[in-house]
Amino acid sequence: MNGEKHSKGKNQGENKRPPRRITKRYAGNRSIKTGLPPGTLVHVGNRKTENATITVLEYDENEVRKIKVDDPRDLAYYRDSAKNSWVNIDGLHDAKLLDAVGTVFGLHPLVLEDMLNTEERPKIEDYGNYTFIAVKQLFIDENTGVLDTDHQNFILGKGFVISAGESRTRVFDPIRERLESGVRLRKMGTDYLAYTLLDAIVDNYFDVLEQQGEMIEKVEEILISNPVRSTLNKILDAKNDMLYIHKNIWPLREVANLLERGESPLIGHETRVYLRDLYDHVMQALDTTEIYRDILSGLLDVYLSSVSNRMNEIMKVLTIISTIFIPLTFLAGIYGMNFNYMPELGWRWGYFGLLGIMAVLSLLMLLFFKRKKWL
Repeated sequence: MNGEKHSKGKNQGENKRPPRRITKRYAGNRSIKTGLPPGTLVHVGNRKTENATITVLEYDENEVRKIKVDDPRDLAYYRDSAKNSWVNIDGLHDAKLLDAVGTVFGLHPLVLEDMLNTEERPKIEDYGNYTFIAVKQLFIDENTGVLDTDHQNFILGKGFVISAGESRTRVFDPIRERLESGVRLRKMGTDYLAYTLLDAIVDNYFDVLEQQGEMIEKVEEILISNPVRSTLNKILDAKNDMLYIHKNIWPLREVANLLERGESPLIGHETRVYLRDLYDHVMQALDTTEIYRDILSGLLDVYLSSVSNRMNEIMKVLTIISTIFIPLTFLAGIYGMNFNYMPELGWRWGYFGLLGIMAVLSLLMLLFFKRKKWL
């Protein structure tokens, strides 16, 4: 026990530096599922809402009804309704609630497992009578300014769409307003609604990338004016952020491509045209991340070059000072010797003459350095 306490105290002293965010982002906490059989419903991730809620928007061409559902078994009505239904779930921490929803809609246990796993990469799976889509919503926390994600899941079925995320997102608010005020969205099927939800998430990528771009510009201005240690930390954090963004957007290419080119009867021909546009937007977002990553790599090189140049300038000044004092030190060393028969020691103006010689030597060396453009 004493050995354990000593080792623990030693480790705490050694690890004073906080771990980088990238470790938490990529490691996750999937270890809690180790040894469990496939399809076991365990929430992987942080709890972002107090209570999970279910709301339904039931609509047709003429009207929209918004209903808050307390009992998941009541969703059977909207599953079989002649109208279209958008079932939205805010909060993925409640495994029992998702299990009950899955029972009503006949969802596969592996689908529910992926919905609860917030570390799951973006993907699409076709189960015949419904299609499962998992994506990542990116956002920058307003309080901390840290880049974060929200795991979003979509189930596209005949006459219904289920959306389930870690917390309530404002990204979907314009879609709710369009359903309530516009007719065009209500005329289209649930496949178009699913496209609209995905398109809202992809459009939000550009908002996040725009904020990242503004931050990169500020770092670039600081780097040009005063490259300090904190600038290096900002560049490294920005590189990690761009890597994190790229990691979450890259798999979405396959999702958009399969939605457009797939043969699912749940997606109509008219919606596939819009899905092609969604694919283009995903590729544009990926291109932007690549550009920003190249810019940050260049900024890192510029920082290292700036630090190296500053060090070279300091070494040059020190070298010039040392070079000037070498002959002066030589003269001072000679006349600092304690020999009795040094003729110059008896000169009345010898001290001032030696100082004059030193001054002339220093001036000549400075003129020489100036002519060589070393100053």
